[in-house]
Amino acid sequence: MTESEQRLSLDTQAARRLATTTKTPPQAREITPRWLLRMLPWVDVAAGTYRVNRRLTYPVGGGRVSFYHTGARLQVIPPSLTELPLLHGMAAGEELELLARSFRQREYGAGDTIARAGRPADEILLIAHGKVTQFQAAGYGGRLVRGALADGDHAGGGLPGATWDFTLETSTPCTVLALPREELDALAARSPALRAQIERHHDRLARPRNKHGEAAVAIAAGHRGEHPLPGTFVDYDPGPREYPMSLSQTVVRVHTRVADLYNEPMDQTEQQLRLTVEALRESQEHELLNNREFGLLHNVDPRQRLYTRTGPPGPDDLDELLCRRKKSRFFLAHPRAIAAFHRECSARGVYPDSVELHGARLTAWRGVPVLPCDKIPVTRQGTSTILVLRTGEDDQGVVGLRPTAVPGQREPGLSVRFTGIDARGIASYLVSAYYSGAVLVPDALGALEHVKVAG
Repeated sequence: MTESEQRLSLDTQAARRLATTTKTPPQAREITPRWLLRMLPWVDVAAGTYRVNRRLTYPVGGGRVSFYHTGARLQVIPPSLTELPLLHGMAAGEELELLARSFRQREYGAGDTIARAGRPADEILLIAHGKVTQFQAAGYGGRLVRGALADGDHAGGGLPGATWDFTLETSTPCTVLALPREELDALAARSPALRAQIERHHDRLARPRNKHGEAAVAIAAGHRGEHPLPGTFVDYDPGPREYPMSLSQTVVRVHTRVADLYNEPMDQTEQQLRLTVEALRESQEHELLNNREFGLLHNVDPRQRLYTRTGPPGPDDLDELLCRRKKSRFFLAHPRAIAAFHRECSARGVYPDSVELHGARLTAWRGVPVLPCDKIPVTRQGTSTILVLRTGEDDQGVVGLRPTAVPGQREPGLSVRFTGIDARGIASYLVSAYYSGAVLVPDALGALEHVKVAG
């Protein structure tokens, strides 16, 4: 070693032997902002079950029909036919099997007309695959888009002699299953159960109801004369939905040797519990969106499910979501869907708003924040869903549910309980998060589905 290479002071590597390092708490890539958990109003549930009472609403079906494939041939799954208004509430049996086999498969190309406004609505149509747009004549000429139908949706099946209120035109190649009314009538003539079901449906259509399908309240308005006032009452739904608490749980194990000897400058047990709680909260948000019982994505009313006009989410699509409800609090979308919305705005020369929320600058549309959430799935075809929510009990919106108190509560709805030390000196802690979610009225939650997010 030359004289120029000889060190004149202590080397940093040697100095570290007498020094400590500045450490961060353990970091985790899994942690996200969890905007849904932060923005939902939480209701404390004392009894463990939350019941949503509503006014009596006449059942009209409106869900989606399911299909199975045999090569290129499709057939409707018989029990799913009860999602049709005409067959809602009908028990599964031979009649549904016969109806399922009576549907005829048709293929349409993009731009074909399936039904035309004003023509007799003499068949029931099931959209097995593809997208169909509903048009009607506009007040000043041209055509007005009424909505869209996609996989599992249906049209027709009203009263005998009814006509189409709109024109059905395919936006993509479509596969449609059709049941002519003559064939339905022929089946009903041979089946007393089906005939009784059709008569019940016609009876439901004749009952007075408001535009939301609820039993109407008779009211007299006006101040002239002395007319007898109508008598009325508000009937309740005889089968209100109940939401039991769901939970996410795990057991955290920490060896007592680690907790005793390696506890400075950070508490090892506390850091283990902190990261576990973060993972439980991530699981909670995922379940609130994706759980098949109470998850928001599975509890959107069929009449509140919309489709994009062109594929990517544009300003028109978000406007359509907003106009379906009052007091929309926020949108919830995958970050890739938000990026696709920005691309559409840029292409049209439109600039979305921005708002500051909890110290973060976020995209907004018409003053309603668009919150990112990576728990909303993106399909292999590059499509996703955008949700819009009205929240809070006072506004008959969407609410989160949690127990009023639990033993060992660390945070609202979350408990940490020490469960003992085993023969190997390992201490165990049971970590539990209790939660659920409820949609108080159907129009509190809307969804824009099949949103194209691939660039």
